[in-house]
Amino acid sequence: MQIPDQAILGSALHWLTEATAPPVWLCTIVAAQGSSPRPPGALLACNVRGEQVGSLSGGCIEEDLLQRLQSGVLPVARAELIEYGVTAEQNERLGLPCGGRLQVLVQRLTLERDRSWLRAALDAIAARRCLRRSVALDSGATVTAAQEHHAPLRFDGHTLDQTFGPQMRLLLVGAGQLGQSLAELALAMDYEVLVVDPRPRMREQWQGPTVPLLGGMPDDAVREHASDCHSIVITLTHDPRIDDMALMEALATDAWYVGALGSRRTTEKRLQRLRQLDIGEDRLRALHAPVGLDIGSKTPLEIAVAIMAELVQLRRARQ
Repeated sequence: MQIPDQAILGSALHWLTEATAPPVWLCTIVAAQGSSPRPPGALLACNVRGEQVGSLSGGCIEEDLLQRLQSGVLPVARAELIEYGVTAEQNERLGLPCGGRLQVLVQRLTLERDRSWLRAALDAIAARRCLRRSVALDSGATVTAAQEHHAPLRFDGHTLDQTFGPQMRLLLVGAGQLGQSLAELALAMDYEVLVVDPRPRMREQWQGPTVPLLGGMPDDAVREHASDCHSIVITLTHDPRIDDMALMEALATDAWYVGALGSRRTTEKRLQRLRQLDIGEDRLRALHAPVGLDIGSKTPLEIAVAIMAELVQLRRARQ
């Protein structure tokens, strides 16, 4: 499954390499004030035929921008900064809520100038690596550099710095009802979700969204699918024979977040078991347990909300 940036950049590259390559533009929200439909960093790729992938708003801005590009009213030779929501008339006509205001960098792409960085960005996403692109507004030229983590978009009026990289991958250990609720929320929030459960009966009873359901042992699943710094591992089964194996492996990897479901009493017993297995205190401090924010949650869906809220909180703090 492709993530949005991957689909957008891939479409732009595909259009550029067609035999009769149409004019192609890549549009990026570089600043947003007030209430805006999409955040800074949101992308839209479009071509002169009217094809488009991605979104800058609910559709109103895309339609206006594409019409201006197709008609030549907006002649973009390299890169141009376009503002929406500057006037009350624009807000009414384009439906920008609450006086929202957007700045959009429109970059005209060419095969000769842009194929290399588009390919590099797609390769980085596929390999679960981060890559920064820097676009000079005066020339439209793009340069790229490897980056360890996602970084917030930066635009100083002259240069755009934007990080591309993989989705956060969420490996859920346990295919029960809570796993189903968590998978639903995580998919809606643009996480990649995998579920591992060595118990055939639990996998057969899965009623959650369509995600990979892995058999086998959870430590093998962690090693194969969730060992990098863009990975999250959360154990949900309450069965030490399953959860502890996953935690032992996950705490030894670069996984960004490792969490375990359970009460404080259950957590203390779990920590004792892990210490007996020679898991050091420095590694144990990385364990988030009990998992999720303390919001008094009781039902599976409420617990799932608490877990996803903690992930949002920690990701925003890192940014």
